[in-house]
Amino acid sequence: MSYRIKEILPILEELAPLAYAEDFDNVGLLVGDVESALTGILVCHDALETVIDEAIAKKCNLVVCFHPILFSGLKKITGKNYVERAVIKAIKNDIAIYAVHTALDNHPNGVNALFCNALGILNSSVLVPKSDFIQKLVTFAPVEDAATIRTALFAAGAGTIGNYENCSFSSTGTGTYQGNENSNPVVGERFEMVEAQEVKIEVTFEKHLQSKILKALFASHRYEEVAYEVYSLQNSHQNIGLGRIGQLEHPMDEVDFLKKVKSKLDCGGIRHSAFLGKKIQKVAVLGGSGSFAIKNALQAGADCYLTADLKYHNFYEAEGKMLLADIGHFESERFTKNYIVDFLKEKITNFAVVLSEENTNPVKYL
Repeated sequence: MSYRIKEILPILEELAPLAYAEDFDNVGLLVGDVESALTGILVCHDALETVIDEAIAKKCNLVVCFHPILFSGLKKITGKNYVERAVIKAIKNDIAIYAVHTALDNHPNGVNALFCNALGILNSSVLVPKSDFIQKLVTFAPVEDAATIRTALFAAGAGTIGNYENCSFSSTGTGTYQGNENSNPVVGERFEMVEAQEVKIEVTFEKHLQSKILKALFASHRYEEVAYEVYSLQNSHQNIGLGRIGQLEHPMDEVDFLKKVKSKLDCGGIRHSAFLGKKIQKVAVLGGSGSFAIKNALQAGADCYLTADLKYHNFYEAEGKMLLADIGHFESERFTKNYIVDFLKEKITNFAVVLSEENTNPVKYL
């Protein structure tokens, strides 16, 4: 079976919905023509020039990377740095580049879930829930149509709250309307003041689903003009966000725990704050640069917070209450590309999905 690149994009969106990404990020298709016939998929951590060479050698014209090679805007593409050289080589060889980055960071089964799984951290939940992501639909329907409309909204993705689905609230009341000369009312006549018993239906949904939710509403509603309201809520999303926090099955000594982390994630070295002489059981993690969430880990009562890219003064922020450890940026995201490969192989069973052999970690240790 042959594919075009555009047919793979919905699968990549299922892996890591682009709406989950942070506003500062640059995710999705960065380079390439969606109409190109797909020859193979190479999955990597960073789409460097050496990885593009690998894609050429392995006849893969779609590179799926974790970190976006294009992060900020380019005013010139002259090959003067590693970013421009990778982009030039990709374009010359008709290779597309697709990045997932924080779209997968925020996913409940993504980077930080993999981080937890590798260390045996159990019953984990989101450390920094995503905000400004939930919307609420309020609409009004004839009593006899309410169940049908609710079912259509649920099928479109509305009504999920945490671990519960098909959530809604309904109340009854009296609706009024009067159609003008251009109206064609389902109940009543033109110019007639109508009072009708109606059901008010309220459901929440993730904001990127708004067009799909409204399409389902209009398709399932028989009124000529559908009355509805959409609100943005301040509620944080319980299952989507950066980092995770959970429990070790058994408490561990601080040194023994960091030795376990170093072994499981193959860390070249671990920088950490002063040992506190207490057991480690409640552990917070955030793959990549996570200094911004030190306060979240403290507030959540973590015994230890594992992340990367900490600066000198960040270690003071542990406040003598928590062990803070910088395990390395690449190391904290080590299993991401393997997860992407496994996901794509399950979805695309008759096509080549290749794990890159290039080690793109720029940090080396003596």
